Amino acid sequence: MLHFDLTDHYHAFDSRLHRLDPRAKVVLTLGAILAASLTPPGVWWAFAVLWGMVLLACWGSGLGVFFSLRRSYLALPFALAALPLPFTVPGETLFTVPVMGWTGSVEGAVRLGSIFLRTWIAVQSAILLTATTNFPDLLWALGALRLPRTLVATIGFMYRYLFVLADEALRMLRARAARSTRRPGARRPQAAWQARVAGGMVGSLFLRAIERAERVYAAMLSRGYDGATRNLRSFRMRPRDWAWLVSIGVALAALVTAAHVV
Repeated sequence: MLHFDLTDHYHAFDSRLHRLDPRAKVVLTLGAILAASLTPPGVWWAFAVLWGMVLLACWGSGLGVFFSLRRSYLALPFALAALPLPFTVPGETLFTVPVMGWTGSVEGAVRLGSIFLRTWIAVQSAILLTATTNFPDLLWALGALRLPRTLVATIGFMYRYLFVLADEALRMLRARAARSTRRPGARRPQAAWQARVAGGMVGSLFLRAIERAERVYAAMLSRGYDGATRNLRSFRMRPRDWAWLVSIGVALAALVTAAHVV
């Protein structure tokens, strides 16, 4: 039995977005991410429209307007990788760091803001996709869209056995806590000792993961696993699915085109 639960973010509501074919939802999500990537830097109104479309989709799904917004802060660490852009992109001076003598350019700041918005919109779109599509249907959609079967199987195993790996790590942490009782008033162990113990735990967890993976794979082969991901549900693209796919796809294409022309 698992003692560690990574909450599944799927929310089983009855909305038009939930009833949409999984293939259409995957294509539309990729289209929104592609549109955000193709929008030129500094075209803020286009980013605002894209973000408004994501918020509108959240509202239409019954999850709330700011559902994906509250869960999208994980985009911040990725955007920080572009933090040096104001100092490395030449252009008109925007600010100067007094002590270091560094100067930030307007063009670099615009690129930094655009990268942040692109990442932010992409993460919110992905969150909305996983919140309105359960994971087996999502895997089926990826396979139906002709993604490599090995890639689809890898994504499925990575998601499913992440719970098992987290549970194994939790057991090791409990075992360490049971064997290293601290007396009241005792000093904390040195950082070097804690790092050595953490490194040993990571190595042990890696070996346990390999052993468990071999046992799981042998059990799956004995039950007829052939590398294909199967789903008990079947889907068929209906006229309304095509209508949503075409209309939103055309809107995204028109938005990107207008952002480049204006």
